[in-house]
Amino acid sequence: MQFVAQDQRVCIHLINMLFGLLCNVEDGSIADLCIEVLIQLTTQLKLEQTIHCLLDECHKELCNMPSMRGSLATLTLLGKLVDAIPALADELVMEHGDLMEHLLRGLVYPSEGVQASVCYLYGKLYSSPMAAEMLSGHFREKLCPLFLSTLDGAQTKELQINCLGLLRQLLKYDLFVSMIMNNSALAESTESVEGPPGETSLPLVLKKLLLSRDEILQVASAHCVTAVLVRSPEKYAPAFIHADIPEFLFEHLSSSSEVLVSSSYNCLILLAEEPLFFSKCHTVYGIESVVRSLQGSLKMNNTELHKQGLLLFAEILTRQPEEIKLFTSSAMCRDAGRALQEAVSSPVLEVAVEAVKATSAFLRKDHQSAPPVQYRELRALLEAMLDRCSDFSQTPLSRRSMGHASSRYVEKDILRRGKFLLSTLEGFRNACRLAVEFQSEPSAQENPFTAPSAEKEDTLEAFSEFLLSACDSLCIPMVMRHLEQATQPALMEVFFSILQSLFVIVPHMKEKFSKKLAASCFIRLTLELKARFCSGLRFISEAELFVAVQSFLLSLQDQGERPPLTVFRASIYLLAVCQDKDDALDEAVVSAIRKFLEGIPDLHVIYTHHPLLLRFFLLHPELMSRFGHRVLELWFSWEESSYEELDDVLSAGQPTLPASLAALFHILRSSPSILLILLDLIYSNPMDIAHKVLIVLKTFLRRNEDVQVGGLIRGHFLLILQRLLVEHGASPSEASGNLPSLLSLLSLVQLRTESEQELDSMAMKLLHQVSKLCGKCSPTDEDILQPSFNFLYWSLHQTTLGSQKRAAAVLLSSTTLIELLEKMLALTWAEEGSPRTTLLCSAWLLTASFSAQQHDGSLQVHQTLSVELDQVLKALSFPKKKAALLSAAILCFLRTALQQSFSSSLVALVPSGARPPPAPEDTVLAPLGTSQVLSLVIGLQNLLVQKDPLLSHACVSCLEALLDYLHARSPAMALHVASQPWNRFLLFTLLDAGENSFLRPEILRLMTLFVRFQSSSILSHEEVGLILQGAALADLSSLSNSTLQALRGFFLQVQSMGLLADNSIAQTLQVSLEGLSPRASSAQPPLQDMLCLGGVAVSLSHIRD
Repeated sequence: MQFVAQDQRVCIHLINMLFGLLCNVEDGSIADLCIEVLIQLTTQLKLEQTIHCLLDECHKELCNMPSMRGSLATLTLLGKLVDAIPALADELVMEHGDLMEHLLRGLVYPSEGVQASVCYLYGKLYSSPMAAEMLSGHFREKLCPLFLSTLDGAQTKELQINCLGLLRQLLKYDLFVSMIMNNSALAESTESVEGPPGETSLPLVLKKLLLSRDEILQVASAHCVTAVLVRSPEKYAPAFIHADIPEFLFEHLSSSSEVLVSSSYNCLILLAEEPLFFSKCHTVYGIESVVRSLQGSLKMNNTELHKQGLLLFAEILTRQPEEIKLFTSSAMCRDAGRALQEAVSSPVLEVAVEAVKATSAFLRKDHQSAPPVQYRELRALLEAMLDRCSDFSQTPLSRRSMGHASSRYVEKDILRRGKFLLSTLEGFRNACRLAVEFQSEPSAQENPFTAPSAEKEDTLEAFSEFLLSACDSLCIPMVMRHLEQATQPALMEVFFSILQSLFVIVPHMKEKFSKKLAASCFIRLTLELKARFCSGLRFISEAELFVAVQSFLLSLQDQGERPPLTVFRASIYLLAVCQDKDDALDEAVVSAIRKFLEGIPDLHVIYTHHPLLLRFFLLHPELMSRFGHRVLELWFSWEESSYEELDDVLSAGQPTLPASLAALFHILRSSPSILLILLDLIYSNPMDIAHKVLIVLKTFLRRNEDVQVGGLIRGHFLLILQRLLVEHGASPSEASGNLPSLLSLLSLVQLRTESEQELDSMAMKLLHQVSKLCGKCSPTDEDILQPSFNFLYWSLHQTTLGSQKRAAAVLLSSTTLIELLEKMLALTWAEEGSPRTTLLCSAWLLTASFSAQQHDGSLQVHQTLSVELDQVLKALSFPKKKAALLSAAILCFLRTALQQSFSSSLVALVPSGARPPPAPEDTVLAPLGTSQVLSLVIGLQNLLVQKDPLLSHACVSCLEALLDYLHARSPAMALHVASQPWNRFLLFTLLDAGENSFLRPEILRLMTLFVRFQSSSILSHEEVGLILQGAALADLSSLSNSTLQALRGFFLQVQSMGLLADNSIAQTLQVSLEGLSPRASSAQPPLQDMLCLGGVAVSLSHIRD
């Protein structure tokens, strides 16, 4: 090196030789060596002329290239040269500006190696602020869309990492962040309309990388999201939220990588500053992940991770809208409380501080209202928080040095203690407020699941007494000690608020507590602070043969040999048919078999179609995990029995099963996780095999209701759906022809779920994903939409009231789903292009459900839905043939609108076109007119005459809602409608259906309406008496609950109208009312509420009530 440095000409000559060798050599290792020597020469000699010489040679080489095929070495050298000498970035841009055009050529050249070297060089150039400023126009006009497209299409790890490296550099500048995000907004707008694909969206590209299984890419992507958000969360967060980035960040919180979890925390904390993050229900989707991540991180020795997790948790707890419950169950709430309890006890003060803030936000009524309230857990959390504060308040003050410095340290310590005490008291105040709010709720008084003999610790009363005791023993002493050192008005304000609440919480202790406060000089303190504050081969026994075959395979392995395929096939078959259910296969044999199998290109060459061979592969975990998928694939491809006939047989309820299917079911019962492989088979195999698997799975689920596999199937289906939406988000219908089969299976799993069951985190995630899938479909994607709508509808109706509200909030946040429903409802009256009637039924039922849930829960509306009122009324007046269920669904929708007095925030009922001004008598009925009301009544009468049970229920329910609506606005009009002579003919037509036909719920409800509106011309007093006598003589125990409920309503209406003419009828009525107790229906099994009618999910209670 010294020799070369002595003569600059020698140095330049050497550089020219090395560069010439670099440009012509094809061996990659020699090229790398040349680059390394050139970098060493330029960096160690530090001779400007040699550097300029090398830059000129690189420039010349790139300019003279007809294509970028041989540019890799030159581009790599330039990148490493700028990396070694950062000042060259400015010079390269100023002196060799036209080089940028060649870099653009390299970025579109079909070699990811060349593209990676270009991105690396660009990254080094944009790392210089001056060079970045000079290249801003180049980026805006040319590089931006090209770079995003390259990042989106990158396949190799090298290109992905170099692209992300360049992106990280660009995101350091506000100007480039704005350019990239504006470009992304344009890309998303072009994707939402038909036409050629537009630009590439950064949020969608980063989402794809977050879904990759490479931790480095996941972390880098998260860092890029954070780099954008820190610029302006308000401006850029909505784009990432609409791209469902939070969903994947929440999933990464379960990672074992602290770096990935930390990166995800940072992103989520910034996203939580945007209200859309909550209104789109991402927190409902991810809260379980946050709690579990917090529990896991607290076991790690990473203080920063603890603080980040607690900060995110506190942000979510604080900002979560009260109308959208965060915790699905008391168990999840309990887990959250225990995680906070562990965190507040942390010896690291910064962690404890964040934990106390999160605890304060956690003690909110809507976070604690999932029954039963966990008072014992809340008490443990508060005790831990108060103990931590007490310990900190009693540690000796710092005495680090003498004089003024010592005084400053003491003041800092006192200030820190005051802040920590204030946060603790704020948490305690929230607990007191919680106790006050729960006093007015009977359901929150105690845990209904506590045994009667157990101590009443889990009650509101015990919790209230604990609050008083804790204030006495901990809060007051801590406050008094702190006041000896400093006066803090905000702290005293919170403290007095606590005392005020305690007098309300425990009124019977008011006098005793007052005396204790007085005795502790508290009155004087208050005054001072006032202004400051099988079978086969019988030659030998099966057991002996089983042992012999094992020995044979082990001996082959020991000799390093492989058995011929025919021999190995026979060996596997013999082991399968000879293995008794109690004989375990030696682990060494299983390992040997696996090694032999791994050397076979495809298992079909050793496969024998036999139930015992299937059992052999599936019941050994080491074999199932590696070969189970292929073995089951071969099994179904060999099965020749007609699965269509099997489906028909099972639908008819016949009990017999083919022997092969019975054997498979026995295996599935012993190892339900195999069901996950079957799900994968449906998704990834040809239609014929997938259809067989679907029928088998449906049959298994119907016949084995005691096997609880719903959670297993839903969890795996969620993973499949997530990947499908990322890989085929624009057109999910093209992703897999078997997706409808998977969705129909999911619907079946949902149908067999117990009713009135809370929706857990998995269920909420599935609702979110399925609604997102629907939103990406068009009305023509009927095979996907029908099972999806069924799943959404059953999920919404087959749960508790609290979960219904949360589920509705999640579904209403999907604007694309609401837009789809609007399109589908409009297609009901389209002459051409209308979807199947069954799909229209589901669309109307879903819309009715959404409208009711939104109105009852005052849920936020993200997208309104318009329906033409004239067309709705016309569809009921002139219904389609053989479409009773569709009419019932539309009636359900109209009934909901009437019950809401057409005031829904979600559904706007609009006129079909220009209409003349309403007549004066019609104004009070708006938006209905008198002619429309009478037309609707005639339509309802005609539909009732069809005597379809479900349709009749829907008609009567709609008529009830209509008369209520009319009575509130024009009682005369309501009486006119109820007293129409045609109603009497209608009633007797319905009653002409056999003996005791009046004891049908829809007829009883119809007669109740006529009695209520005093329509004696329709139903006379004498006829009412006859009906009552008939009811008294009937066997009430044989009636359904819905009939009993309708009969009770009829009796009570008759009684309230004073239509009981004599005492005998009154006594008969009294006896009948007593017979309507719940025990009267014990002999009649309850009717199933959730049904599948002609492929449509239906809740009878939703149609009926």
